[in-house]
Amino acid sequence: MNQLDGIKQFTTVVADSGDIESIRHYQPEDATTNPSLLLKAAGLSHFSHLIDDAIAYGKQRGKTQEQQVAEASDKLAVNFGAEILKSIPGRVSTEVDARLSFDKEKSINKARRLVELYQEQGIDKSRILIKLASTWEGIKAAEVLQSEGIDCNLTLLFSQAQAIACAEAKAFLISPFVGRILDWYKKSTGENYTSETDPGVVSVRSIYNYYKVNGIKTIVMGASFRNAGEIEALAGCDRLTISPALLDELDKDTGTLTQVLSADKVTADPLVTLDEKAFRWALNEDAMATEKLAEGIRAFAKDLGTLRGQVAKALSA
Repeated sequence: MNQLDGIKQFTTVVADSGDIESIRHYQPEDATTNPSLLLKAAGLSHFSHLIDDAIAYGKQRGKTQEQQVAEASDKLAVNFGAEILKSIPGRVSTEVDARLSFDKEKSINKARRLVELYQEQGIDKSRILIKLASTWEGIKAAEVLQSEGIDCNLTLLFSQAQAIACAEAKAFLISPFVGRILDWYKKSTGENYTSETDPGVVSVRSIYNYYKVNGIKTIVMGASFRNAGEIEALAGCDRLTISPALLDELDKDTGTLTQVLSADKVTADPLVTLDEKAFRWALNEDAMATEKLAEGIRAFAKDLGTLRGQVAKALSA
């Protein structure tokens, strides 16, 4: 047995990739995409038919070029998601435009539109997760969508306060970003960390424990890993979304793996509630979470802008 097989004994493995061939190879339960991953996948020639279909759809639906680009971009994300679903038994996460991260109503409308596009392809919403940034507005949008039966993945999550607010919103799943937390602390302190002292690992363990002690059903899915040690240190977490490179490393490692996290062995603080003011203050007091959330939104928005630029060129060709 290799480390990947070992992880799968305790944890649902999710592919953090838009590369459909990689997903087919490693056979994860679920998959997650974002504009950065779609941008990479869109450059692969064997996915050109998905792009061509999205371009044709945009031309048909949009009256102005701006509308055509928006329609084609949404369709492209859904086309990749639909193709991924052919190779996995579970769900695919599709991201709402990061530029809407501070607009609750527009985030809700965009999410509904993405679900509608999936349904046009005969894909039920039970196989989709809508990804939203863990801003206050994103969390409140998720609260509405969850009440409509649209399950959400709250991403760019870096703090306990975000996790608590997501739980209160009854989000289906959260994605705490392990590696990006580590990046911030290494830069800030100049220190090196082991898997046990890794601030990202410590953060996810704390959130996991808090959820399990307090009977919170929201799924914890560790994300954004920098090394296999982080993944092994979170064996037993509900889900882990892993890049193809690290999936390959785990697949080749035949070492012994021990379950670290278990709902039967947890201690944590009692349940806390946060209103908007308390949430914003807690986030403000956490420099790492504030900076990494803003940085992540900017990065996803930039990659979406690049992807839309490519779509605009294709529409004009």
